[in-house]
Amino acid sequence: MINTTLDKLPLDTYCEIQNIRCSSNIKRRLLDLGMIKGTKIRSVLKNPMGDPTAYEIRGSIIAVRKEESKLIDVALL
Repeated sequence: MINTTLDKLPLDTYCEIQNIRCSSNIKRRLLDLGMIKGTKIRSVLKNPMGDPTAYEIRGSIIAVRKEESKLIDVALL
């Protein structure tokens, strides 16, 4: 597995969440959305301006801002 951060994930690529290094409020929100260690996630749509990016996680589509996705460590599958 190759380790990177979520913001560098190419479109339509699967990865697995390894660590979330955000502040406690943002981390709590991401955890509530299902972004926990070991969860598979896929990038599905990037905004033409680059921010935010939509990800498929546990059957739902969520948008995450680049400043937050830089703090999410993932492993490419």
